[in-house]
Amino acid sequence: MDVKPLGGALGAEIVGVDIRDPSDSEVADIYATLLDHEVVFFRDTKIDDDQHLAFAGRFGTPSVFPLSAVMGETEPSFQVIADGPDSEPATDYWHTDVTWIAEPPHAAFLRATIVPDHGGDTMWGSMTAAYDALSPAVQDFLSGLRVRHDNTSFIEGMIDKLGEEMARPLAQKLREAYPSVEHPLIRTHSETGRKAIFFGGGFMREILGLTSSESDAILDFLRRHIDQPIFHARWRWTLGDLALWDQRSTVHRGLADHFPRKREVRRCVIDGDRPS
Repeated sequence: MDVKPLGGALGAEIVGVDIRDPSDSEVADIYATLLDHEVVFFRDTKIDDDQHLAFAGRFGTPSVFPLSAVMGETEPSFQVIADGPDSEPATDYWHTDVTWIAEPPHAAFLRATIVPDHGGDTMWGSMTAAYDALSPAVQDFLSGLRVRHDNTSFIEGMIDKLGEEMARPLAQKLREAYPSVEHPLIRTHSETGRKAIFFGGGFMREILGLTSSESDAILDFLRRHIDQPIFHARWRWTLGDLALWDQRSTVHRGLADHFPRKREVRRCVIDGDRPS
């Protein structure tokens, strides 16, 4: 196995491993590389959906997506994220996935199934590096704050895509099954012990205990802070590529510069724990 670092703050390409049937030692090496680099990439994997889920299952328990769960599904499945002429891209902003549940995902596995001829890259940001770059005084202040997360923005996107009539009963079920949750603004990685900004993007409603203007000002500051290129890595997709990233210490965004050309990626995640 060969590891080729990608960005200054995070990211590495792994070559020399067939992820269709990796050995236990290879899985252990991949995971150790993930902890070091926060996001890792595999080119031209040639895996299908079953192999994709099986690979994720070597690192934890594949999750049932909350929307699938409220629809009665019990088996792990993919989120198919497709955009093109009839579906504008909706992920071009920094975020961590599904922070509106009590135990957000541990890691994500994203595979490219339709790739535009140019554009449509995905970017990742290291929230450990972003935290480390803050002054000690700001670190101490932010470490005492908690944020309310909810699924409002997810539901709004679902309504835009499906229409009010079709989405309304699903939206009600989501609100009932997944009420708002509180998470620390700064979380401690459960394995590395490193601190990271836990940034949920549009899922973050407010910082608890602050006025609305104070909360907005701090969240706006963090949006600008994490947008610095020094914290980022960028991946140009080719068909069959797979990205694996640590949801506890990163943010990501799917760039929209390919629109209206088609792009499709398939993502599964593994169960996580309560941020602390």
